[in-house]
Amino acid sequence: MEPTSVRTDVWVWSVRLFPSRSAAAAACKGGQVHVNGKRAKPSASVRAGDRVEATTPGGARVVVVTRLLSKRVGASVAAECYTDQSPPPPPREVRVAMPRREPGSGRPTKRERRQIERLRGR
Repeated sequence: MEPTSVRTDVWVWSVRLFPSRSAAAAACKGGQVHVNGKRAKPSASVRAGDRVEATTPGGARVVVVTRLLSKRVGASVAAECYTDQSPPPPPREVRVAMPRREPGSGRPTKRERRQIERLRGR
């Protein structure tokens, strides 16, 4: 018998949107998980047919709940429990690349450190 509702943090963890339950709960507390357009607390209920929007480590995900899970399952089974409506990721050329220092170039000078801090907005 399937449950009629499951905690939000448990469901997003069990369908593998987040790597751990504590990460799922932290994302819920931080406002990175929305259920039906509203911020979801970790203890909020998720039901079949709900739309879950989550900002995951892999990017933004939008899924519609088709089946409820209360335990973590294999990836193939987890994929059957939701309908993915996520937007396609941007092309590689459009993604912003973080500037990197050349390997072996040593520590940044005082001038370079100030430029890095200015770039980061500190």
